[in-house]
Amino acid sequence: MSLIITYVSSKGCVIVGDKRKIAYFGDRENRKKLEKELYEGKIKNEKELRKRAEELGITLNIRDDAKKVRSIGDVVIGEVSLKTPFEAKRRRIYATTNAYQIVELVGSNITKLEKGESSIIIFGNKITKELTGKLLKKRWKKKTNLKEVSKLLEEVLEEVAKKTPTISQEHDKFIKTPRLDKRKAHKLLRETIVRDVKVLQKWRATLKMELIKKSEQIKMASKIIKEGEIGQVINIDEDKIEVKLSPKVEAYNIKWKKVAKPGENVLMIAEKPGKVKVGDLVVIEKENLQIKDKKIPLQCNVILCKI
Repeated sequence: MSLIITYVSSKGCVIVGDKRKIAYFGDRENRKKLEKELYEGKIKNEKELRKRAEELGITLNIRDDAKKVRSIGDVVIGEVSLKTPFEAKRRRIYATTNAYQIVELVGSNITKLEKGESSIIIFGNKITKELTGKLLKKRWKKKTNLKEVSKLLEEVLEEVAKKTPTISQEHDKFIKTPRLDKRKAHKLLRETIVRDVKVLQKWRATLKMELIKKSEQIKMASKIIKEGEIGQVINIDEDKIEVKLSPKVEAYNIKWKKVAKPGENVLMIAEKPGKVKVGDLVVIEKENLQIKDKKIPLQCNVILCKI
């Protein structure tokens, strides 16, 4: 669901990219059917798309805030995501004066690399590429400067967006005009790609760790005790009471680090310490931490979980 147009010449480069992102929710087969109709150009505008989605029982989330093109120094970059059953697959173009390189990545590993020099490169689905190609062929002028090319690419993108809801008229644009010969241009692109892919690798590693952490937190949260016996009072010091945890209870701090095992002690605060006796049972009833039968509320700064 993208259209990215890149122009590379001996004077500089221009890249424009739409900002549309569409998420589909509903029956898998109907989602595939809707996407197929979109890619074949049978659905001409957003109104038709929403109507067809409703007929198929598909919920849509259409946003026009995606960042598909960007720049690093004297290099412009465009990226589209490719569908794969197993891993995230990306296709990126890196371009500057006199050169471009296209890389395909699976995860954060480069699986394919193409190189070129002066050219117009189009990333998009079948319908957007066909429409863009026809419009460029019709409107292109042989002698034109970078500013005129930039304006033309924007006009073409906006015109294509009127004929298919797969892309938005809203777009981002970058122009770069460094003075580079072909050898220096490709050297710059190689260096930029290496740095950029390393950033992607670091981001993916961080994301993986965050997902593992969140998964562990969800797992731990399911163990929080909402009802049942916690332990027994073994010592009282004014409003501070020491509780020995029951055989199947353990305690964690807010960072989910274990601070007390079954049979070990935790400190609690009693609102009415005068009525608490050594040997009293501490329980959670209706999600309230208290002394059993006496209904004396207790407080603690740990998370009580079952094993």
